[in-house]
Amino acid sequence: MMKTLSDVKPGETVTLVKYHDTGDVDLRRHLLGMGFVRGAQIRVKQVASLGDPIEMTIKGYDVCLRKEEAKNIEVE
Repeated sequence: MMKTLSDVKPGETVTLVKYHDTGDVDLRRHLLGMGFVRGAQIRVKQVASLGDPIEMTIKGYDVCLRKEEAKNIEVE
């Protein structure tokens, strides 16, 4: 079963596998520039009470993503 970044629970660390074509291309380009590249380790810090946004750490950055965009990032 495919797992996306929106499925990851707080405290888990995952590896980015790939992006799906349904996401925002400009956002994907921005995320690539911040280190969201294949093989990058992502640790989910917390998820807001209503599930949006998701706070995570990648390459020393703390980043928040909307759940809708996190669904377009496949992880393992």
